[in-house]
Amino acid sequence: MIVGFGGFIGSVARFLVSRYFQENIVSVFPWSTLAVNIIGSLIIGIIYGISEKGDFLSSEIRLFLTVGICGGFTTFSTLSNDAFLLLRQQEWIRFAFYTSFSFFLGLLAVYAGRIMIKLF
Repeated sequence: MIVGFGGFIGSVARFLVSRYFQENIVSVFPWSTLAVNIIGSLIIGIIYGISEKGDFLSSEIRLFLTVGICGGFTTFSTLSNDAFLLLRQQEWIRFAFYTSFSFFLGLLAVYAGRIMIKLF
């Protein structure tokens, strides 16, 4: 139940962020998916950074926040579909930029979230 409720919150948040991007940015580049995945990576880095600092989060709260909210907010399947569409449209440079940035910025965001917590 905890993970399901968190997933509901994360999915609704992803929908709202995606909607914002669709209404405000006209582009074939999937900015909304990139944004939610990087934001989600930063948040999960912060959550695990807090968890590593001490006993601040119970295992239930950690599951709610990471698997539930972050899992519902971020989306690998949409990233994969967006990448496929860029390939199908022969947008080679956008495809390379999108897939590379999705992975490396996501990894950097997780690291940044953990470092932010360690510094405080």
